[in-house]
Amino acid sequence: MADVVLEHIVKTYAKGEVKAVNDISFAVEKGELFGLIGPDGAGKTSIFRMLTTVSIPDSGNAKVMGFDIATESREIRKRVGYMPGRFSLYQDLTVEENLTFFATVFNTTIEENYDLIKDIYDQIRPFSRRPAGKLSGGMKQKLALCCALIHKPEVLFLDEPTTGVDVVSRKEFWEMLKRLKALGITILVSTPYMDEASMCDRIALIQKGNIMSINTPQGIIDGFGLSLYAVKARDIYGLLKSFRTDSAVNSCYAFGEYLHLTLHDDANGEKVIQDLVAKYKPEEFEMKRITPTIEDSFISLMNESEKATV
Repeated sequence: MADVVLEHIVKTYAKGEVKAVNDISFAVEKGELFGLIGPDGAGKTSIFRMLTTVSIPDSGNAKVMGFDIATESREIRKRVGYMPGRFSLYQDLTVEENLTFFATVFNTTIEENYDLIKDIYDQIRPFSRRPAGKLSGGMKQKLALCCALIHKPEVLFLDEPTTGVDVVSRKEFWEMLKRLKALGITILVSTPYMDEASMCDRIALIQKGNIMSINTPQGIIDGFGLSLYAVKARDIYGLLKSFRTDSAVNSCYAFGEYLHLTLHDDANGEKVIQDLVAKYKPEEFEMKRITPTIEDSFISLMNESEKATV
């Protein structure tokens, strides 16, 4: 049986006018590292708040470790760890005082479950007497994870844990998650960073409260379905305007120093691009065929969703 199961969950705000979560269903298997991938406002935090029994859905049902989120919240809270998106520990307490407090809340001690947090806590031990509010972003992140783990949860919920921290801290954090997964902990993590999706066993791409696709990261990429080209020219903005409005172009969007381009006539893509170049005569034009990323797949699915609602 899956550790986390959602069935047709709906959550609205503003007296039903804002649908934050729209008929969402998925399951997270035991020991899986599952990612909810999407931008701010996609519905990720609303899902986490329901699964950790902070709020209840308007309709649908969900279970964590076999317990119903609406009627068995006490049992769920004993078994899960939750790291919210915003740093929510006591900023005037020291690192050690925060960790001791959370251990006491769950009727345990730092020593009892020290093996679980050792690799993480050793990195912040030199700051154990420093108030939590004066830690760097990466250190706050490590302390929050220690507090979420101190009672040895079976399921760990991490809501955008790497937002606002530097690249090195992000990489270290995902290495820590791999070690926790190896211990058999089920992990559900949300992030707006598409590059972090590849770290997960499976991902759900979410936008405006809707799940657009659920698959392995490679499965998402394999489902892209079209040839993808990276193009650029001296006047890249002019190139974007020209290509985006041309009937031969399926999609065209900025991606770093290039534009990423797909075409309606996918079988004859390079010839179509040559025709576009002859038509618009961009200076210093460059083109290469590339492999799609998770972000390309997300944009493609989002465009398909928007076309379907028009």
